[in-house]
Amino acid sequence: MALLGRYTHAIVRAVPTATLQRERDEVKESDEAVSELNVAKLQRQLGVYTGILRQKLGLQVVELPALEVPGLPLSLRVEDIAVVQGDTALLARPWDPIRRKEVETVKTILQELKLRVLEVTDEEATLDGSDVLFTGREFFVGISKWTNHKGAEFVADAFKDFTVSVVHIPEPHHLKSFCSMGGPSTIVVGSSDIARKTIKAMEQLTDFTYEKLSVSDDAAANCIYMRVGNKNDTLVHRSAEEFPESSAAFQKLPEYTLIPASCTEVAKLGAALSFCCILINKKY
Repeated sequence: MALLGRYTHAIVRAVPTATLQRERDEVKESDEAVSELNVAKLQRQLGVYTGILRQKLGLQVVELPALEVPGLPLSLRVEDIAVVQGDTALLARPWDPIRRKEVETVKTILQELKLRVLEVTDEEATLDGSDVLFTGREFFVGISKWTNHKGAEFVADAFKDFTVSVVHIPEPHHLKSFCSMGGPSTIVVGSSDIARKTIKAMEQLTDFTYEKLSVSDDAAANCIYMRVGNKNDTLVHRSAEEFPESSAAFQKLPEYTLIPASCTEVAKLGAALSFCCILINKKY
């Protein structure tokens, strides 16, 4: 079993302010959520988010420059671009060809951190990092709109020491949009039908037993779990102002340090808490 929750570095992406403002104005009625995006509030929320990573979790934060490129407002979702475990990093191959422009800058940082960097080389393969859930024991890969079986095969090839299982997600969601690890043996999961069916499928595929912490809102099920120090279990989760019922469920973890983080604006870009960083453990 790997040391789940042990990290030293986090990669984040600066806000592409001009691109977001332009595309927010252009989408108008075609995408109501994006048209209501508050770019200044987004910057504040991501500033707090980065502060949590750096000051409360003690991580060395590497901030990639903003990508002011038309069609790339989703570049804040940097987790889509790489899957990292131990000293190995697998560069993903996003389904959207425009987003493949993001890969090179992430690759450069991973190489500077002296990781073993692998790439998805099959032109028919697609893979988003936020479709990949690592439990500390095994990998689950969501077969979704963004990730196909050939992409999942690259995860299996990159991380041969772990079992890699695939679960089909029929609706347009990433796997980690409704579940995440809340501890070494705990999966936080939303309450929608798709979340329940996916977790049931995962249970049928594994030889391990995981505890489940169910929350009312799928979006609130995406958290960041980390071991800070020797014994301090820490969970960064969506705030009570956003999801009061789900936030109350985290109180069932009395020994944890709970850190709320607001994510209303980046959520309008289809992102969740973990989507906004790539976590790395350099202590190998």
